[in-house]
Amino acid sequence: MDFEENKQQKQTPPNGQPTPSDDTEDAGQSFMEMLEASFDYAPPQRGEIRNAIILQIESNEIIVDMGAKQDGIVTAQDLERLDPQFRRSLQEGQQVPVYVLNPRDSEGNLIVSINMGLQQYDWDNARRLLENDEVVEVTVTGHNRGGVLVRWNMLEGFIPSSHMVTVSAGLQGNERRDALDELKGTKLGVKVIEVDQDRRRLIFSEREAQREWRAQQKARLLAELNEGDMVRGTVTGLRDFGAFVNLGGADGLIHVSELAWHRVDHPRDVLRVGDEIDVYVLSLDRESNRIALSRKRLLPDPWDKALENYFEGMLV
Repeated sequence: MDFEENKQQKQTPPNGQPTPSDDTEDAGQSFMEMLEASFDYAPPQRGEIRNAIILQIESNEIIVDMGAKQDGIVTAQDLERLDPQFRRSLQEGQQVPVYVLNPRDSEGNLIVSINMGLQQYDWDNARRLLENDEVVEVTVTGHNRGGVLVRWNMLEGFIPSSHMVTVSAGLQGNERRDALDELKGTKLGVKVIEVDQDRRRLIFSEREAQREWRAQQKARLLAELNEGDMVRGTVTGLRDFGAFVNLGGADGLIHVSELAWHRVDHPRDVLRVGDEIDVYVLSLDRESNRIALSRKRLLPDPWDKALENYFEGMLV
């Protein structure tokens, strides 16, 4: 037996159990792993935003997993501030952003807010939209002397009158108020022109977004429409050859021959600008962005009625 074999036999006990030095080495490795893992863990801090998974939904609170040593609690007060429709959409297993209100309250609970988490998420997105000059959609909630109040996700915003397109700046008095009242609940395409979270100022411009918004809406409409669809639109123009109808983002043309079953000399004989009418999609040309419409296809065909009143061989 040579020296190396003899050395190995001395190091390995007959029963095959590890030597005390092996136990010490393994314990040291486990301790180091635990120590390293502890450095990777960052406890929640007040004001921090984290993504959390909904674990449990109760009538008065929601429990979320934030990847912390304890679960977070969303209180009843915070749930009451959420949009009712959004609150009903929440499900266990869903990921939501949460804002750390109190890492440890008087009872040792980790208190977080979904409402403030969503708001902070939206403020961050608003800054990104401002930097990228992107068009977004907002919902009109009201108006004042200076312009229109809008809502975008969880945030309240404002469109100054000078940046409105839908309502003419030339309208005054009751006409202006009535026009603004009719806007409530409608959606507008806008661009973000100012973000000041500290002052809670979020300013939009419809005028800046008009061209891009129309292009986006037209592309969306053309992608969704199909030949044979029946849609509702607003008459925007009358020409000798037909009527233009806005379908909510793009204009289609009703040729004068498709306005009615009887002869129409001019579209103004049967339509007026501003009329809301149902139309039938005759054809789509997505390359040239042309939409051919018909009004008469949705009207009773007089020949069908004639067949009801007359029969073959009848003397007329």
